[in-house]
Amino acid sequence: MTALETVLAKAGLRVNAVEFLHLVEDAAKRLSPPNPDPTDYFSSEQRDALGEVGLDLSPRRPDEIDARARTVAAQTVLRDSALTVLDAARKLGVDDSRIRHRLAAGRLVGWKDRGGWRLPAWQFTSSGVLPGLETVLAAVPDDQPPLVVAAFVTTPQEDLRINGSPATPRQWLLAGGEPQRVAELAAVLGIPA
Repeated sequence: MTALETVLAKAGLRVNAVEFLHLVEDAAKRLSPPNPDPTDYFSSEQRDALGEVGLDLSPRRPDEIDARARTVAAQTVLRDSALTVLDAARKLGVDDSRIRHRLAAGRLVGWKDRGGWRLPAWQFTSSGVLPGLETVLAAVPDDQPPLVVAAFVTTPQEDLRINGSPATPRQWLLAGGEPQRVAELAAVLGIPA
């Protein structure tokens, strides 16, 4: 077993190494250009202002790690671990039309992919849907992509504590925490602090 196959197996991803690398390549192609020049995104006045406050707008050096790598990996794992509509219907014991209805109503989150809808696995439990999910999803701003929502739900939050330690929103909800507390945090996704 190769190192990549070992990592994929430990992570519980149902994909072989070659398929995973194709997913990574596909995700990388959909992101920004490989070596964007940061100055291309700003007017000269904006560049001057950003430079004055210490922001470095120089292009990435050849020896510098590409910041897109973490995003590509996260997007690839999110996509590979996502359920199809049929998978979600089986998991919840409902007809697949009910899953599409929940997606349309914002009671489940997903995105359209080449093969149809994909639903991130984080919103499901072994016995159904994550408790409080509808409350949380109702608060998420409409412009937030699934990767941002997934990162939020799976990242420990200082405002959500279980036994004195920061918990992820998913952990909080699974432990019976108040969904409204997570919804309040979700409502400000994408808004600068």
